[in-house]
Amino acid sequence: MSQYDEGHTLAGWIGVAVATVGCSVLGAGICVMSAPLIWAGFAVTVASVLVTWGLHLTGWGKPSGIRPRDQWGMLVRDLSALEGHPDCWGCRLAGRGRRTAEAPAAAPSPAVGVAGAVGAVVERESVAVGADR
Repeated sequence: MSQYDEGHTLAGWIGVAVATVGCSVLGAGICVMSAPLIWAGFAVTVASVLVTWGLHLTGWGKPSGIRPRDQWGMLVRDLSALEGHPDCWGCRLAGRGRRTAEAPAAAPSPAVGVAGAVGAVVERESVAVGADR
């Protein structure tokens, strides 16, 4: 076994296998100039993305980063996938993994904020001008 978690997962390998079949069918369709084979190959290739995503969401993928050594096996299921991985765009697309922060405090209205900012700038300039005298 290697020294590093290389991300070998059931979702990854099945996704690659389905994509390989799709690309092979697509290539055969191009070689024999068959529109149905080209479209079938394209459809299987797109399906590989959905298969991989579905397997990832059911726990057969892995979160970002290095997993603990006891979870390096390809057949080890990731149970944290059900809540979603924090920085995983696949989980976020499925509506998982987004941690909602508390609502920020109400911001002042734009008119008050601009007037306050302009007043502060004017005060600074008048102090600076008065200091030069």
